Amino acid sequence: MARAVSTQRKASLTVVAWTIGLLIFFPILWTMLTSFKPEPQAIADPPMFLDFDWTLENYGVVEERSDYLNYLWNSILLSIGSTVLGLMVAVPAAWSMAFVPTKRTKDVLLWMLSTKMLPAVGVLYPIRLVLIEADLLDTRVALIFILMLINLPIIIWMLYTYFKEIPREILEAARMDGASLRAEILYVLTPMALPGIASTALLNVILAWNEAFWTLTLTTVDAAPLTAFIVRYSSPEGLFYAKLSAASTMAIAPILIMGWFSQKQLVRGLTFGAVK
Repeated sequence: MARAVSTQRKASLTVVAWTIGLLIFFPILWTMLTSFKPEPQAIADPPMFLDFDWTLENYGVVEERSDYLNYLWNSILLSIGSTVLGLMVAVPAAWSMAFVPTKRTKDVLLWMLSTKMLPAVGVLYPIRLVLIEADLLDTRVALIFILMLINLPIIIWMLYTYFKEIPREILEAARMDGASLRAEILYVLTPMALPGIASTALLNVILAWNEAFWTLTLTTVDAAPLTAFIVRYSSPEGLFYAKLSAASTMAIAPILIMGWFSQKQLVRGLTFGAVK
């Protein structure tokens, strides 16, 4: 009896999980399908799901009107650059909070997390003025630094939870063997927490890739990533739904492919330390 109830519960949870997954994925699927429709059929009423005239015209128009590879290159540089810079700051910070805690460590962690609740528009004007005065507006360097800062609290929090699961005795043994602080972090801590660091890096790449507010307000042409590439086809006038869908598909395709191939590493890192 108990086994039958357990089987029914697993089946119910499986159905619920698949339902939620399909609901989340449906907007992405609809965007991809719309990108292959002619513009009149993209706005047809009732909507046309699969019975439409498939075409690649929208992708050709988008590629012809925009330098997609330049936007893609900017997105790659901004995402990877901000992630690498963030890890360089976050790993030592999380190490100190996890293995050399003070009475204020939890307060500092909560304060860092609270900065994510600050409306970005509240600090946009002063940051924009600083970048203009420093001649850094619409530059990759400025955006890499800003993306690193806005995601830094999440990176430190994640690494802190991973580092807390590592036995302190291992690091103490390394110190007794004469390991310096640099060697302790690089050759002892980092290899042990590699799954957690990898999942943190992947999450930060996704967050930086999807960031729209700062990339749209602080760029024009030179440092504009794929979020700006999508906005070029968003207009209150005219019918551009199919072309906008094609641009959106081209923008999200790289990060979707990366997420698909790295899902095992991401799940492994997110569950790192769950079972001792």
